[in-house]
Amino acid sequence: MAKWIAKHEAPEPLEGPVVATVTGGTILWFALFVVQLPFYGWFADRGQLWWVWTCAAGGFLGLIGIWYVRGREAALKRHAEAAAQARQESGEAAA
Repeated sequence: MAKWIAKHEAPEPLEGPVVATVTGGTILWFALFVVQLPFYGWFADRGQLWWVWTCAAGGFLGLIGIWYVRGREAALKRHAEAAAQARQESGEAAA
């Protein structure tokens, strides 16, 4: 079997409001968890408790995701500032 080779460069990743998106998703998971709590007995009677606990797990994993993307955004900002400062210093050295 021949090895697959890409015929074109991969596009740049899309950047957007990542922190807001993950935060919104986390809030949605927690809201779904809270909405299902009054029906806990109904879910238990039918063997469907995984619905409730899936929402709880999504909310808690979302908290980890918020921590991660906030750190990523801060690292990207630090890198951009360092690159700008390096360009400024190289421009001053050339002058």
